[in-house]
Amino acid sequence: MKSGLLFTLAVAALLAVIALGGAIFTVAQTEQALVLRFGEPVPGRGLITEPGLHFKLPLVENVVTFDNRILDVESPNLEVLAADNQRLEVDSFIRYRIVDALRFYQTVNSVMGANNQLGSVLNSAVRRVLSEANQQQIVRDERAALMVKIKDQADREARKFGVQVVDARIRRVDLPQQISEKVFGRMQTERQREAAEYRAQGSEQAQKITAKADRDVIVLKAEAQRQADQTKGEGDAERNRIFAEAFGRDPDFFAFYRSMQAYESAFKPGETRFLISPRSDFFRFFSAPGANAALSADQPEPERAQKK
Repeated sequence: MKSGLLFTLAVAALLAVIALGGAIFTVAQTEQALVLRFGEPVPGRGLITEPGLHFKLPLVENVVTFDNRILDVESPNLEVLAADNQRLEVDSFIRYRIVDALRFYQTVNSVMGANNQLGSVLNSAVRRVLSEANQQQIVRDERAALMVKIKDQADREARKFGVQVVDARIRRVDLPQQISEKVFGRMQTERQREAAEYRAQGSEQAQKITAKADRDVIVLKAEAQRQADQTKGEGDAERNRIFAEAFGRDPDFFAFYRSMQAYESAFKPGETRFLISPRSDFFRFFSAPGANAALSADQPEPERAQKK
C-alpha cells in the first residue's frame, strides 16, 4: 500500500512540474507576446510588452511572440514607366515595426506573411508615385520627396496589417538592360565625336603655334643677322679707319706690321710650303729693318738701266 501511495505521489509531482512548466513563459527584450485563450486575446493581459517571466494557464492559453524591432522588406527590381514614358528599373525597400500585435496576428499571422503583403504594398506605392514623375525628378531633383510619398502611401496600406512603415528608400534607379546598352552606345559615339573634335582643334592650334614659331625664328634670325652685319661693318670701318690713321702717321711701321701679319698667316706649320728666292720682296724685312726705305731707294736704278 505504501508503494502505491508513493507511485501516486510521484505521478502527481510529475504532473505538477509539467503543469508549472506549461504555465511559465519568458518574453525577451526584443519581443512582444500575445496571450490567446482559444484563439482570442485574454482580457487584461492579452498583450505583453514587458520583458521577463510571465504566467499563463496551461493547456488553455497559448503564447505567440512577435519581434518588436524595426523590420525591413526589400522589393526586387521593379520596372516602372515614368511620366516622360521612360522605362526605369527601381530597387527599393521599406522598414516597419509591429504596432498592433492582435491585428497583425489576425491578418498576416507571421513576419513572413507580413513581408509578402508589404512587398505588394511597396510595389504598388512605387508604381503610383514614380509614374507621376519624370526621369530627372526620380534620379536627381525630387528623389527625397518621392521617397516620402512612397512611405506615406505604403504606411496607409500597412496599417491594415497592424504595422507602421517608418521609412522607405529608393536604393537604385537604372535603365533596363537593352535601353542601357543603346544609351551607352550613343554616349560612346558622342564621346568619340567630341574627342575627334578636340583632337582636330588641338592639331589646328599646334599648326598655328608651329607656324608662328617658325615665322618668329626667321624674323629673329634675320634681325640678328642684320644687327651682326651692321656691327661687323661698323667694326670693319673702325678697323680700316685705325689702319689708315696708323698708315698716315708712320707708313714704314705700318708696312712692317702688315708684313709680320702676312708671315704669321703664311708660315703655319704643316699647311704652307714656299719655294721662293730669299731676295724676294716678300722677305725684304729679313735682310734689313729699313727694307721698305731701301727698296724705295733701289727702285730708280733698274729704271735707269732700262733707259740706258
